Amino acid sequence: MRNAHVRALPVPASRVGPLIDQLSGPDDPLWPTPAWPPIRFDRPLSVGADGGHGPIRYHVTAYEPGRHVRFAFHPETGLHGYHELAVAPAGEHACVLRHAGEGRVHGRMVALWPLVARWLHDALIEDLLDNAELTVTGSVARPARWSPWVRLLRARRSVRPREVPVPAAAVLAWSAFEKIDFQDAWQLPMPASVTSDPAAWAEAAFRSPPRWLAALYALRNALVGLIGVERGDRSAFDPVARTENELLLGTDAGHLDFRASLLVADAKVTLSTVTVLKNARGRLYMAVVKRVHPVVVRHMLARAARLLTAAPRAL
Repeated sequence: MRNAHVRALPVPASRVGPLIDQLSGPDDPLWPTPAWPPIRFDRPLSVGADGGHGPIRYHVTAYEPGRHVRFAFHPETGLHGYHELAVAPAGEHACVLRHAGEGRVHGRMVALWPLVARWLHDALIEDLLDNAELTVTGSVARPARWSPWVRLLRARRSVRPREVPVPAAAVLAWSAFEKIDFQDAWQLPMPASVTSDPAAWAEAAFRSPPRWLAALYALRNALVGLIGVERGDRSAFDPVARTENELLLGTDAGHLDFRASLLVADAKVTLSTVTVLKNARGRLYMAVVKRVHPVVVRHMLARAARLLTAAPRAL
């Protein structure tokens, strides 16, 4: 295994070197979290520090502050070798930031490296180099883009929302109506390093829907008039109440009243829906919508997680 990524930067090496020193620290500007598993060590960056990111484990074997750090892989990772990050001058006002790795693969990594690990590794490191360029210049000339294969691998590894009872902690949802005719809830584990602000989750879930969902909503608006139901608009997802960890959105209509709750608590994110049906039109409407509702809500919650964990891109 030999792998190298290089980024030329139009600033002195003295501007870039301190970024290396902040790896795994609380204000690390380089490592591309939350899009990727955070890098963690059992002590501040120094020779002997042990840790890694996700399932890839390694320890620091060499460290020259402001210039270079080298990590040796743990044998159980399936790699015998190292990877390192270094900055070198390229003139008085320029430098090169380089990440390189070298070693031998064994065990499962014989197959995983060429098929899976190398692709994910390359995407992570290019995101790291983007972060370096963004930090020292304020923009990225050519932002990295994940390949279709990387996007597919990440989608397959992502956790899917699961159906749960409406949590007792969703106080705003439970207190929205005296009587609830329909309720459901979908939940995800809280992704690492992602915001716990329920308003940010609501923005990611309900605003700027994908084209297929916008088309489905347009079809809904075209058909509901046949049963005397008013057409909806974006105000249907306006906030109506919030607490520190829960945001309640929704609207009242002639056929039903509904509320959607985004709750971020206990390292989980839960999207709950509670509805009151007012008349026969509402019951007829809900008899149809409840068939599609789980698919839409699962997608909205999963999409919100993807948007909030996407690496920052400088355009």
